[in-house]
Amino acid sequence: MTAVLEKPTTDKLWDKAGGWNGVLTAVGILALTRVGQLIMIAWLGGATEQPRSVWERLLVWDAGWFLRVAVDGYPEGYTYSNTGQLEGNELAFFPVYPILIRAGAAIGIEPSAAALGVAWLASIAAAIGLYLLGTSLYSRRAGWALVAICCAAPASVVLSMAYSESLFIALVAGMFVAAHRRVWWAAGLLGLATALTRPTGAAAALGLAVAALLAIRDGDQPKWKPLAAAAAALAGVPLYLGWVAYRVGELNAWFKIQTAGWGTSFDYGESTGKFLWTTLREGDGWIPLSVAFILLAALAAAGVALAQKPWPPLVVYGVVAMILVYGQAGFYHSKPRLLLPVLLTLLPAVVAAARARPRVAVLAITAWALFGLYYGAYLVTVWPYTL
Repeated sequence: MTAVLEKPTTDKLWDKAGGWNGVLTAVGILALTRVGQLIMIAWLGGATEQPRSVWERLLVWDAGWFLRVAVDGYPEGYTYSNTGQLEGNELAFFPVYPILIRAGAAIGIEPSAAALGVAWLASIAAAIGLYLLGTSLYSRRAGWALVAICCAAPASVVLSMAYSESLFIALVAGMFVAAHRRVWWAAGLLGLATALTRPTGAAAALGLAVAALLAIRDGDQPKWKPLAAAAAALAGVPLYLGWVAYRVGELNAWFKIQTAGWGTSFDYGESTGKFLWTTLREGDGWIPLSVAFILLAALAAAGVALAQKPWPPLVVYGVVAMILVYGQAGFYHSKPRLLLPVLLTLLPAVVAAARARPRVAVLAITAWALFGLYYGAYLVTVWPYTL
């Protein structure tokens, strides 16, 4: 099954998606995954040595950084330890999600509640965007499969947490839907917001640029519309990195903060290769082993997806995003989370589910969901390290 490259319109997409019934079904699939995983978190968390509420577990790790940006704003420059060593600080985190949290706080919502509220609303938008994207490129069944497979992936727990992944997926899916339907003003705005939400937005912007070039080649619209959309998206990441450089007074400030705080640097995959080699040889714990297998499985899935020749903008986004994930050093156990928005790796399973008999597809996706949802719940309850 390959993407259908017709000259689409938004009204045709709505009809193809089955109107509100199709969209509400996608939201229902999301709700099943979220409720099921919250129950797992409550169950696993209650058995730990230091029980915490589900609410507290959804506000750990990166959530604290986003909340500090939303409440206190960005620092004026670098942050140093008592010994004078450079540390990571809030400037590492892109601004769209904290801005939305602050907007919620401005109307009287407690900041932590606003952070989770934004993430949960964004996850609903993500489900709708994924459904419309899968439907636009393939079929209604593929759209539902894309929602189920993405929202039940091993790192999908972040869709319920005060993290920016749910917002990013909603924006990137919406951007690609708009680009595929040739609604360029929406694609440009969503592309800019995507690029100002996470650094991987640079990969999404390149995907939008490819969509713009395809539209120009087809010549069915004025050239300036797709070009303006692509330019807006491509400007996002440089704008934020440039602002951080101006604020700190050093051109590579953002990269230095990332490396100091999280060990993140681009080493062309050397650290990823070492992790895979060491882990697969020594087998130190089931979480490291599972991460290694997830990384290898994602590579294999991407290869199968490329052989199926999906829509080129999605290919470019997926390949560049994967290069960024595999090519950078950093916490290995965060890589499944970073791969979650890389939709390219999900396409083979989506296509297979859309082709399979409904009962087979439902059983396969249910098995995937049980593993993925339990895995994510384990990471935020038992696993002691950041996600």
